[in-house]
Amino acid sequence: MAEVVIIGAGASGMAAAIAAAESGEHHVTLIERQSRVGRKLLSTGNGRCNLSNMNPSPGHYHGGNPAFSHYALTSWTPERVLEFFAGLGLMTVTEYGGRVYPLSNQASSVLDVLRFALEKPNIQLLTGTTVESVSRKGKGFSLSWEGGGIDCDRLIIACGGCAGSKLGGVMDGYKLLKSLGHSRTALHPSLTQIRTRPDIPRSMKGVKAQAGVKALKGKNVIAESSGDLLFADNGVSGTVIFDISRAVATGGEGIKLQIDFFETLDKSAVEKYLYSRRDARPAAPAKEIFSGALHSRVGLALCKYVGINPETPCGELSGDQLDSLAFASKTLHLEVTGVSGFESAQVTAGGISTAEFYPATMESKFVPGLFACGEVLDVDGDCGGYNLQWAWSSGLLAGGSV
Repeated sequence: MAEVVIIGAGASGMAAAIAAAESGEHHVTLIERQSRVGRKLLSTGNGRCNLSNMNPSPGHYHGGNPAFSHYALTSWTPERVLEFFAGLGLMTVTEYGGRVYPLSNQASSVLDVLRFALEKPNIQLLTGTTVESVSRKGKGFSLSWEGGGIDCDRLIIACGGCAGSKLGGVMDGYKLLKSLGHSRTALHPSLTQIRTRPDIPRSMKGVKAQAGVKALKGKNVIAESSGDLLFADNGVSGTVIFDISRAVATGGEGIKLQIDFFETLDKSAVEKYLYSRRDARPAAPAKEIFSGALHSRVGLALCKYVGINPETPCGELSGDQLDSLAFASKTLHLEVTGVSGFESAQVTAGGISTAEFYPATMESKFVPGLFACGEVLDVDGDCGGYNLQWAWSSGLLAGGSV
């Protein structure tokens, strides 16, 4: 019976272990540095676990060669992955945008069925074990850690990335793969808060809005999205920000965000609305002119943004001032100062070069018997279940390939 070792018991590692053990021809040892498996999985989807997306088109994936992910994603499609989970006893629901969640709305349901599936005679789980070194031994590998070690015939590295360091994000996988001759691209936080000059966001801290957001570098739009926008002390967050955070993190300096609070209306329609509100409530302060359309603190911030005294009666606002407010409500600019670090990021952009692996098996081109899957590779997806879909697809493919 061949010995297969998998380092990392996150989403991709657990999937790989289940697939590798399925035939019964291998003994699988799954090694996890933390005291329990799947800790990061419990935090995904705000604790609901957005485990897949039914629309995994190539445009939702990024990296040095986004096409690398195509084979895994078309081999282990969302439909096939959901069949895999149904076989483990998980019931799911599909919501807006193709997002898939467990029917229970609890990430623990996903982790539970995976843990139960790992309870097989030919799977051994070692937790609280940090692999310190890996070396070639004959046609196999030798792994060592404090107080122990193991030899194996096949090795899968599924350590994840360095995002979410508070939940277990580490550099281990990169270091181990580099020690075996592989190279790594630059690493950036992704699916994370964007930091801006704090004056405007701080005045709206805690306010959530539906908005369209563009990331601009000069006159060029480097990314855009729409959805939930949340204002914070030193920047902005929410799904719309997560969607564009990768481009901002990797885009260098000189980036601005442009916020449109009225995506479905053109400027003239917004201006017409403001005229109607001025005429309906001439004695109301200018800060309330957007009442009924936007949060009161957004209206206050827009007044300050264009230089209007928020206490000025609406009836005293000129046509030019209404024009300025309408324009600002569709083009509010925030100067970017950076993104939040890996400690709060959900995903790592960058990783081990995919040019060094075969996309049809996830096996190393340099080291026969060595495989990698999941976030440790230079593949990352958009917000909305795409990253977990990559974890399942690549993990099941790697585990099946051994």
